[in-house]
Amino acid sequence: MGVHTRITKKVARAQGLSKVGLRSRSKRQFGFTFVEMMVVITIIVILITIAIPIYQKSIIRAKESVLKNNLFTLRTVIDNYTYDKEKAPQSLQDLVTDGYLKKMPLDPITNTDQWKIVMEDASQAINQSEPGIFDIHSNSDKMSLDGTSYSEW
Repeated sequence: MGVHTRITKKVARAQGLSKVGLRSRSKRQFGFTFVEMMVVITIIVILITIAIPIYQKSIIRAKESVLKNNLFTLRTVIDNYTYDKEKAPQSLQDLVTDGYLKKMPLDPITNTDQWKIVMEDASQAINQSEPGIFDIHSNSDKMSLDGTSYSEW
């Protein structure tokens, strides 16, 4: 038996602990140190700061995709209305009341059903006495991820 072992046993007996007491005491000491917790929290914060901008861009991309789809649908419906009625619609509500749309789609950027309307030139209109809607754009003044204005789409 080494000197170190004898000293440890004597210290344990002086404190009233047996071998079993020494082992159970070391087993009861579990958990994380403050430094370990800070390292884990720092890693989590770094991951969150990386993930938030990526998440926000994906939301913007989704809104842009919906906007493109809504503009395509509205332009197609305006063209169909113009060819069927032999005159362009006077308002977007005409598309709903005549059954071309169930309801007016929302502009996902402004979250409203307000659109920027481009009217026909009377000299180039199908029905020159009643020029109507020729094109439609977003009513937003914001810029897209590709650097163009949504109102130009």
